[in-house]
Amino acid sequence: METIILNQPMGFSTKFRGIMDLYGDQKTVTDYLNNHQGWFVRCASPMKVEPFCDNGYTLTVGRYGAFGYEVEPQMSVILEPPMAGHYTMYSVTNPELSSDGYEVDYYSVMDIETIFPKDIDIYQKSSDFDSLPNEITRINWQLDLRVRVNFPKFIYKVPTSIIQSTGDRLLGQIVKQVSPRLSFKVQKDFHSCFDLPIPPKKSRTCEIVKQKNQNQYAA
Repeated sequence: METIILNQPMGFSTKFRGIMDLYGDQKTVTDYLNNHQGWFVRCASPMKVEPFCDNGYTLTVGRYGAFGYEVEPQMSVILEPPMAGHYTMYSVTNPELSSDGYEVDYYSVMDIETIFPKDIDIYQKSSDFDSLPNEITRINWQLDLRVRVNFPKFIYKVPTSIIQSTGDRLLGQIVKQVSPRLSFKVQKDFHSCFDLPIPPKKSRTCEIVKQKNQNQYAA
């Protein structure tokens, strides 16, 4: 029989990785990414975005819930200036935000590299191969997301194993909804800026990274 501990926060986690290709050389892509005050706000919609500090933003992700309990998570993140093509974004404490019984721990990285269409299967088979640039910049990204929730007492009437699996699954579903949409909007925004066609759908991926002992994220 499971032990129920009331008022103890429960932790949920998920990890994803993926790629996103842009038809531009590394300098062009780096200049674009560094001007995040433009593309980040445009592409994060329908999430509500507000500036935070010099290189940060406060995001309202949307309303999500299960078992009759809902939250509208907000978090403030900082996008660090790149170092040798390596970008880091992470959540920080914002005293102006109401946690409303939850905490978000967000950490993501992006690394850029040059790829050549002649070496990549999806481009070799492209009908417009001859019009593709000689070099494409690929963004390799990884996201580690953890959430800690203080549930109301009635939630603990549900077995903790079910709460855990449902919470982890819901967190993964949120990423699956938000991340591909964001990748597509960034691709669309970048290529619109340079009057270029958008790369094929397979040029952006989003896959879950299976974790050992995923449910051992301690509160």
